[in-house]
Amino acid sequence: MSDGGSGGGSESDVGTKNTMRGRVDDSRVKLWLLLSANRFVVAAGFAAFVYGAFLFVSVAVAPNLQAELRSADTIETLFSTMLSIIVTGTTLVITINQLVISQENGPLGDQRKRMSDAMDFRTYSSELFEEAPPADPSEFLYRLVDVSHERALAVRRLVAGDADNDEELREQVDEFVDSLEGNAEEVKEELEGARFGDFNVLTAALNFNYSWKIYQVERITQAFGDELGDDEQHAFHQLQTALTMFGPVREHIKTLYFQWALVDLSRYILYAAIPALAVAGSMQAIVGAETFDGVAFGVPHATW
Repeated sequence: MSDGGSGGGSESDVGTKNTMRGRVDDSRVKLWLLLSANRFVVAAGFAAFVYGAFLFVSVAVAPNLQAELRSADTIETLFSTMLSIIVTGTTLVITINQLVISQENGPLGDQRKRMSDAMDFRTYSSELFEEAPPADPSEFLYRLVDVSHERALAVRRLVAGDADNDEELREQVDEFVDSLEGNAEEVKEELEGARFGDFNVLTAALNFNYSWKIYQVERITQAFGDELGDDEQHAFHQLQTALTMFGPVREHIKTLYFQWALVDLSRYILYAAIPALAVAGSMQAIVGAETFDGVAFGVPHATW
């Protein structure tokens, strides 16, 4: 059971940095680029960098590209290699993606067991929510975080209402519940209006560091077990149950998202491969050094 690292605090901290940004020791720009940025924009940025670098080298380092194209088979060599790479790369990536996705297929017995496990989990969730669990994954996550929040507030009410409890216990419970409450409100705000299939749902799930919260529940109940009454012990157990449920739900949503993303990736690669093959084939068969005569902005057309 892991949250990707508790990162934000030591074992003595009751409250800790909750979001993935707070728990990972990396810059906001790096996390945005790796996780949140539009993949098409990132890909376009890489393509623009490669194009710009090639243009710079052609102008500043090897300005005789025009003569090189006339005297050698540069175009044929370059674009014949591209044809091979496009065909091979597209085939490999799509095949691997399909193999990963095909793991969802299986014989009747496996599908029946999977369905049975899913229904058992929904039954357990019905008892947790005291109503039928939502079918939408993002709404399911929202309800699970909300239940954890409600049960944390119930723990604080019970602990604060017992005059025999130690002051240190009350302070630690207050700090823990305040941390959970702030984290839950932030995650619920991210999930409101989120549509499954978008990375926003997975980002919100990653921002709820449930494993640290489970650890704090276990630590507090063990450290102050002699002071806690039966009702308080039961409330902590109820909170731990809700937090424990979050783990498999999040992993299931991650699995669904990655499968969805692999399908989209295969589709986009195929869409990009067709015009790329047309361009590479045309360049190899038709275009030569004399095709693009003239100069624009001091750079030969062939270089552009």
